[in-house]
Amino acid sequence: MAMRRVYSEIKGKKVKELPAYIKSSFSTQAVKTYVKKGLDNYNDKYIQTSSVEPLLHICFGGMAFSYLVALPNERRHLEHQQHAKEHGGH
Repeated sequence: MAMRRVYSEIKGKKVKELPAYIKSSFSTQAVKTYVKKGLDNYNDKYIQTSSVEPLLHICFGGMAFSYLVALPNERRHLEHQQHAKEHGGH
């Protein structure tokens, strides 16, 4: 939905006007406004309704985060295993 809004805003602009539009859209103040609006919407949708979904968001988000943090170590381990297997190591 956000991409549709961006597309509708830029489709009438000329190429020379795009850098100014992008700069204004991703300015510090604009990003703060987007984040604040998103947090307010999340609060209204989940927190104020006493929904259990924020707990699920934290659980699944935590699992995804821990997986991403452990992924480089796991890949190194698998590469070491493969190397040892190919070269007759332990």
